[in-house]
Amino acid sequence: MKRLRLCLLAFIMLVTLSNRAADIYVSPAGSDLHDGSKDKPFATLNRALRKAREWRRLNDPSVAGGIHIILQGGRYLLQEPVFIRPEDAGTADSPTYIEAAPGEQPVLSGGVTVSGWKKVMTAVPGLPAIAKGKVWVADVPLMNGRLFEFRQLWVNDIKAVRAKSANGNAMHRILNWNKQEQTCIIPTPKFPLLQQAQDMEMLIHQWWAIAILRVKKMQAMGDSTKLFFHQPESRIQSEHPWPAPWLSKETGNSAFYLTNAIQFLDEPGEWYLDMAGRKLYYWPLGNENMLTASVVAPFLETLVRIEGTIDHPVSNIYFNGISFQHTGWLRPSQQGHVPHQAGLYMLDAYRLKPAGTKEKPGLDNQAWIGRPAAAVEVSFADNTAFANCRFEHLASTGLDYHKGVHHTLIKGNLFKDIGGNGILAGVYSDQGTEIHLPYNPKDEREVCDGMVISNNLVTDVTNDDWGCVGIGIGYARNTVVEHNEIENVSYTALSMGWGWSPAPNAMKNNKIVANKIHHYGKHNYDCSGIYTLSAQPGSLITENYIDSIYKAPYVHLPSHWFYLYTDEGSSYFTVKNNWTPSAKFLQNANGPGNEWINNGPGVAESIKQNAGLQKEFQYLAKERSANKLSLPVNEEHNEVIELVVKNGKTLDLAKLKKLLAENRMDSSAIYHWQNHYVIFDKVQDIAVMQGRLQNHFPEAEVKAYHDMFYEFSKKKHCTDIATTTEWDHVLLTANLVADTKKQQEYLDYHAVQFEKWPDIAKGFCRGDFQQLLLFRNGRQLVLVISIPKGKTLDELNPKTTENNPKMKEWNRIMGKYQEGIEGTKPNETWMFLKQL
Repeated sequence: MKRLRLCLLAFIMLVTLSNRAADIYVSPAGSDLHDGSKDKPFATLNRALRKAREWRRLNDPSVAGGIHIILQGGRYLLQEPVFIRPEDAGTADSPTYIEAAPGEQPVLSGGVTVSGWKKVMTAVPGLPAIAKGKVWVADVPLMNGRLFEFRQLWVNDIKAVRAKSANGNAMHRILNWNKQEQTCIIPTPKFPLLQQAQDMEMLIHQWWAIAILRVKKMQAMGDSTKLFFHQPESRIQSEHPWPAPWLSKETGNSAFYLTNAIQFLDEPGEWYLDMAGRKLYYWPLGNENMLTASVVAPFLETLVRIEGTIDHPVSNIYFNGISFQHTGWLRPSQQGHVPHQAGLYMLDAYRLKPAGTKEKPGLDNQAWIGRPAAAVEVSFADNTAFANCRFEHLASTGLDYHKGVHHTLIKGNLFKDIGGNGILAGVYSDQGTEIHLPYNPKDEREVCDGMVISNNLVTDVTNDDWGCVGIGIGYARNTVVEHNEIENVSYTALSMGWGWSPAPNAMKNNKIVANKIHHYGKHNYDCSGIYTLSAQPGSLITENYIDSIYKAPYVHLPSHWFYLYTDEGSSYFTVKNNWTPSAKFLQNANGPGNEWINNGPGVAESIKQNAGLQKEFQYLAKERSANKLSLPVNEEHNEVIELVVKNGKTLDLAKLKKLLAENRMDSSAIYHWQNHYVIFDKVQDIAVMQGRLQNHFPEAEVKAYHDMFYEFSKKKHCTDIATTTEWDHVLLTANLVADTKKQQEYLDYHAVQFEKWPDIAKGFCRGDFQQLLLFRNGRQLVLVISIPKGKTLDELNPKTTENNPKMKEWNRIMGKYQEGIEGTKPNETWMFLKQL
């Protein structure tokens, strides 16, 4: 019945407008002194809401069939959020509709136009020499008589880049983090006068999140520099164990860049706000004319707030065809930003010593979180809807249904160019409640119930806070997320649940059905297409399409991504008939009652075709953004883990094979040379498996080869793309020479081999190599050549060099970068590992 009611509401919202007595018109060219008629429209939505409120207070008979507030096209500059309260509520028989005039696009904007641009003609302290003569400047306008700060800027509806120390998509690597001092060591930046910069910030990539830290002081130490940070983020960042700065010789330390200093304004598309001088500097892109460009800076953080109380909810309010644009979010500038997950920032957090709480004996951390601002915020509201709306050019969350909302419809909307989450719904944790405690309020009216999120396109969201999600559902029940398309996100696409616990809570009967998810994980891993937490009895994940995770360049563990990921405490889920390219799934510390049925590439083609936007909403597809980026996509591949024992020692092979079998790995996928044992197989979680191997074989050094830096594939690189069904793998190992400069040259050669040395791939094709992979751990390499089963390398390898002088030249050049590992004889380089 609830679902039917929502469908009827959607139908009502889409009926053709007619000339009704309870119509109120609003126009950017109107006046709030008018009467709100079509000929004399109001200028603001607030004024129209007041008139509707008065009609209802006075029981005006004209509202019997509902009130339609009709916004004509154009931009409505808001100087305060639109506040919709219980007195604005409609009824089931007389709803309030806030809708676009037919064929028009009204925009509720929290932005301010910045005009009066002039090319900088005088010296500006700190401005890089490369930028001189190319940068433009404008005065920052006052709002309500005061200067305002902002962290985003849009030029011709394209988000510009806040000036940063690394150009393009590049980042630097930290050298170390000192938790006791609450300091970070970085390579000394090559920018003059940087210690004099005010309000500089550091963005650091750490595991599944980022942090934004305001730099308090820089202490130069020659080639390195120590950074100190402001409170409270300095304490939280160093005291909380998860997520944390990543320090690893195998995969590299946490990536970072510095931002918000004029010294970083050194490439087109970047901007810098000089708050003290009230000046905005911008280096235009080649196609931008600053004399005619539309430049917008955000002033408001929230455009619309719908807020009732638990006893007096707002009800029967429906938005249709409205665009919500240009919001900011200033908390990172004021208190820093250290999120725990999904953009929910930590207010306090620390490690437990000793570990353990009454509810979770093994728990090692505590955290209390806050919720980021949203363009549209809804709490304690029944029977509300957003249909055919656009949420664009927003700094933080797009639409947030927070607490006590029931019978909600979010359908046919576009969520695009959003710095944080596209959609959030449901309580995550109240600020006074530790995040691992289950949420189960005594008054169940607090719980979000009966939400339908359907046929929305979510694209290019999470583009400021990379740890946010496309759609995030916290503690909710009877919620359906169906037929959405989510693409081009920095982390997980769709997340449902909170709490990390199998204990009973408010969640149950949620459904994730027929969504199309692709091109996710652009920056952060430990992610998945669909991710869950905690117990959710009666919940279903089915008939979704998940594909194409980005090959993120600075992740902590390059293989720690998944298509489906049921995380801590996930219980009582049915996961079935979801199409994915492979069975790269993770079930981490799950509770009871989960059922997995028929997921992976064998799912029916009809499920793939049916997932995503339904036919009547396919018009949204033109707004996709992933297809414009041409970024590489990751695929599941076999992993390499090596166990090295002391010379003359051996491993207990029976014990090793048993451990592999227990972890659903091929017990025959072991290759051996002297004291080296190499496992080459698919692994659910390589970091976890590395730990288990180390625990079982403490006498061995266990090395995971996280860096697969080269891949030849017959399917991708040959004219004849047909591959055999069964392969034999030939494994070899060697070292790179000790010279780090030569090591980088070797990697650089392989990075451009297909482009600059095409004859190499042609040789592999002639040799019928099915696949060739190169892995690296420090200096050591592992080469895996996959050939048709029954063939030999001696038989196929000569074909790769036949009439191929470039292959011979390549082999000669590569020879100067390679040498044998310890234990090889003079002049030996690549050593074959024998399968056991």
